[in-house]
Amino acid sequence: MRIDVLLNKLCLTKTRSIAKNAADKGLLQINGKPAKASAIVKEGDEIVLKLYGYANLLRITEIPSGNVAKKDAGNYYQMISREPIE
Repeated sequence: MRIDVLLNKLCLTKTRSIAKNAADKGLLQINGKPAKASAIVKEGDEIVLKLYGYANLLRITEIPSGNVAKKDAGNYYQMISREPIE
């Protein structure tokens, strides 16, 4: 699944276009490498997301097969670290 779609489905960004713009500005990384909005994410990948004043390190545990309810979004990833951006 594309990273911009995944971040939107898991409620990590408010819209897909915010995720796309973050990728275009170099604020997203997959496994330590800068990611484009069209980059494919697989189970086990680690994503660095620098948005909303924090640098979040996430590990994807499962790829959703459709839309995800907001209360269930946390079941698809594991938050490894969250640090404020200076």
